[in-house]
Amino acid sequence: MSTISFRRSSAAAILLSVSLPCMAYAQSVDPEDEIIVTGSPLIRTIDETFTGVSVLSGDELEDRLAATIGETLKTEPGVSSTQFGAGASRPIIRGLGGDRVRVLTNGIGSIDASSASPDHAVAIEPAQAERIEVVRGASLLRYGSSGSGGIVNVIDGRIPQNMPGGGVDGAVRIGASSVDLGRETAGSIDYAIGSNLVLHLDGTWRQSDNYQIPGEAESGIFHMAEEAEHGEEEEEHDEHEHEGEEGMPDTGDLENSFAEQQSVSGGLSHVGHKGFLGFSVHRFESSYGLPGGHSHGEGHEHGGEDHDEDEHEDGEGHDEEEHGEEEGGVTIDLEQTRLDVNGAVNLDGFFERVQFFGGYADYEHTEFEPSGEAGTVFANEGYEVRLEAVQRKKSGWRAAYGAQYRERDFSAIGAEAFVPPTTTGQIGVYTFQELEFNDFHLEAAARFEKTDLENSTTEADRSFDLFSISGGGDVHMTEAVRVGGTVFRTERAPAAEELFSNGPHLATQQFEVGDPTLEKETATGIEGFFRYRGDSHSLTANVFYTDYDDYIYEIETGEEEDGLPVFRFVGEDATFRGFEVQGAADIAKVGNFNIRVDGLAEYVRAETDAGNLPRIPPLSLLGGIEAGSDRFRFRGEVDFAAKQDDIAAGELPTESHALVNGFVTWKAPAGARDVRLNLAVLNILDEEARQHTSFLKDQVPLPGRNVRFSISSRF
Repeated sequence: MSTISFRRSSAAAILLSVSLPCMAYAQSVDPEDEIIVTGSPLIRTIDETFTGVSVLSGDELEDRLAATIGETLKTEPGVSSTQFGAGASRPIIRGLGGDRVRVLTNGIGSIDASSASPDHAVAIEPAQAERIEVVRGASLLRYGSSGSGGIVNVIDGRIPQNMPGGGVDGAVRIGASSVDLGRETAGSIDYAIGSNLVLHLDGTWRQSDNYQIPGEAESGIFHMAEEAEHGEEEEEHDEHEHEGEEGMPDTGDLENSFAEQQSVSGGLSHVGHKGFLGFSVHRFESSYGLPGGHSHGEGHEHGGEDHDEDEHEDGEGHDEEEHGEEEGGVTIDLEQTRLDVNGAVNLDGFFERVQFFGGYADYEHTEFEPSGEAGTVFANEGYEVRLEAVQRKKSGWRAAYGAQYRERDFSAIGAEAFVPPTTTGQIGVYTFQELEFNDFHLEAAARFEKTDLENSTTEADRSFDLFSISGGGDVHMTEAVRVGGTVFRTERAPAAEELFSNGPHLATQQFEVGDPTLEKETATGIEGFFRYRGDSHSLTANVFYTDYDDYIYEIETGEEEDGLPVFRFVGEDATFRGFEVQGAADIAKVGNFNIRVDGLAEYVRAETDAGNLPRIPPLSLLGGIEAGSDRFRFRGEVDFAAKQDDIAAGELPTESHALVNGFVTWKAPAGARDVRLNLAVLNILDEEARQHTSFLKDQVPLPGRNVRFSISSRF
C-alpha cells in the first residue's frame, strides 16, 4: 500500500498525530476583562490599550495552534508569517518582520537566531502556551528598538506565580493531523511543596512527515516567468525533468518538509502573600527540512532549478552533485538551553510593585548538507534583564519606570556564514505616565537607549544613541464606545546583519552585503482606534500611518557574486499605512446553542520613493459563523487573501486564495473530569495557497486538506 493511499484510507493515521497546546483549552475570557501584561508595565484590560492588541487563548488558541509561532498567529489582526516550510515561521506584523518584531517568552526575548534569516526557527514551543499576546505598532518603549514593529509574547506558566488549587494542577494532551502524519503529545503539572513552594514540570514532543500539497510545488506564475526568461526550449526541458521529480505531480508530498521538536522545562517558585520569586530551566530541540531547493552546493540555484548557461548550451543534463541537488535536501538541527528568573513584590508606599525579569540562553543550530555533512553552524549566546517599578495610583495619576539590558554574542561558521561574528549590547531606561480624569484617559511614554555593535572579525564597531517618545489618549463617548489614538516618534539602530553582512545567503537566494555606515532608522506615526462593545455585538477598528526616515531594507544591485544576485542594505524614506477592522455579533438562539458571526479585514501598503517594498501581505478577510453551547462548539470560516500585485522590482505576484476551515469541540458534562475532544478540518476544499510574505512562496505552497483530532484533560 502506498503512503498516499494509506493517508487517505486509514483512520489510524489521524489517531497517531497531535497539534495541541498543553494549557490552551482554558475558558476564553470576555475581551473587556482580558488583562494585558505586554506593551506597558501598567496593568490594563484589552479595551484600555491605545494601540492594536490581540490575545490568543482558550478555544481560539486550540483552533489556531501550529508547530511554529508564525503559523499559529497568522490569522490574528495585522499578522502574517514568513512560512519557510513546517519547521520555521516567524510573525510579520503590519508588513514588518525580522529585527523589527520581538518574540518573547514570558516577557524576555527568545534569544535565538530567528531574526537573522527566515529559515531559522524561533526557539519557542507554542504547544505549552497558556496565552499569546500580540501588540501591534510601536512597542519598543518597553522592550527596545528591535520591537519597533510589534511584540509577540508567549506566556507559558513555566515560572508559577500562584499556588495551585488543591495542591496540584495539570494537563495532558494528545492528538493527530492527517496532512503530514504528525504526532504530538504535551503535558504539564504544577505541584505544591508545602505552603509556599510550587514545582512546575512540562514537556512536549512533536513529529511530522513531509506534508501533502494540492498541486505542484512550483507556482504557475513562476513557471511562466521561467519560460519568459529562458525561452520555450529550456522550459520544455524543465517540464520533462519535472515529470520525474517527487512532489511535482498534481498532488503529493512537499519534499523535505518534515519536522520534529521536543522540549522540557522545570521551574520552582516561592509564592507569598506579597509576591513571588521563581526560576526555570528549559531545553528546546528541533530538527526540520528546508523545502524549495535550498542548497549549499556550488553553482547556486534559484528556486530549486539550475541556470548554468554553459550547461544549457551544450545540452547536457543537470549535474546533481555539482549543483547541490543531492537527494534529501538541507536539514537543520537546533538546540537551546535557557534559564529564566522572574519575580515581583507588592509594596506599601509610593511604589505599589517592583518586578524583575531575566533570561539567559545558549543557542546553536547546524545546517546539514544533503550528503549528511555539517555545513554552517550558527551560535547565539545572550542574556536580558529588566527591572520595573510601578507607582501607586494617586488622584488619577500612575506611572512606571524601568531599566533593561541585553547582550548578544552571535557567530556563523561555514558555507552560509553571510554574517561575521558580532557582539551587540543594549541598555535602555524608560517611563510610562498615565492620567485619568472623568471620561478621559491620557498616556505618555519615553525611552532612551544606547546600542553598541561590534564586528568581531574586523573589530569595526558602531554606537547609537536612540530616543523614542509616544503619547496617546482616549475618551469614553458612551458606556459602549471609546475612541482614541497614539502619536509617536521612535528610533531603531541597524541590526548586525544590516551593518556587517557580506556573503551568500542561500535561504533567500541572495548574496547579502551590509553597509557599516547606515544611520539609525526613525519612524514618525499616528494610530487611531474606534471600539464599540455592546451586549451582543462588538466592533474594533485601527488605522495607522508611519513615515520612516532611513528605513533599512535590501535592494538588488544588478551585480552577481558566487552565482547569486547581490542585494545591498540601504536606508531610504518609506511609508506604511493600513487598517484592521474586526467585529462580531450574536444573531440567534437555537435551543441551547448561541449563534454568532464574526469578521476581520486587514490591509497594509508599504512603499519607498523608489517603489513598492517586497513581501508585503495583501488585503486579507476572515469570516466565520459559530454555534456554541455548554458542551458543544461548531465553527466554520473562510480565510481569504487577495491577489498581491503591488510588488517590488524582481518580485512575482501572488494569486488570491480562499481557505475553508471547520472546527468542532466537545466538552465533558459539568461535574465530570475536564475532558475535551477537538476535531478540525483545515483547507476543506484542498485549495492551492501561497503566502506572499514568504521567500519560498513560489516553491513552497501551504499544506492541503488536513484533518486534526485531539483529546485533552485537565486535573
